[in-house]
Amino acid sequence: MADEISTLMAKSKNKVVLLRLRNSKTIQGVLQDFDIHMNLTLDDAEDVSEEKPEKLGTVLLRGDNILAISLPEDES
Repeated sequence: MADEISTLMAKSKNKVVLLRLRNSKTIQGVLQDFDIHMNLTLDDAEDVSEEKPEKLGTVLLRGDNILAISLPEDES
């Protein structure tokens, strides 16, 4: 299972992902990197929880704070 998740995440590098966090925030950004703990680095991140998105820039999210990740659809 861990290998499948790692493969899906690796295929999503440099693509836009949508994250739901424990604090009810929703963050969208370009996935740059991740590790085995699901710590993520996003570029061009935005908080899209509110009606008007708030630009965050480059962020590092600790895996413990992530509830769900929406990956882009496979283009193949």
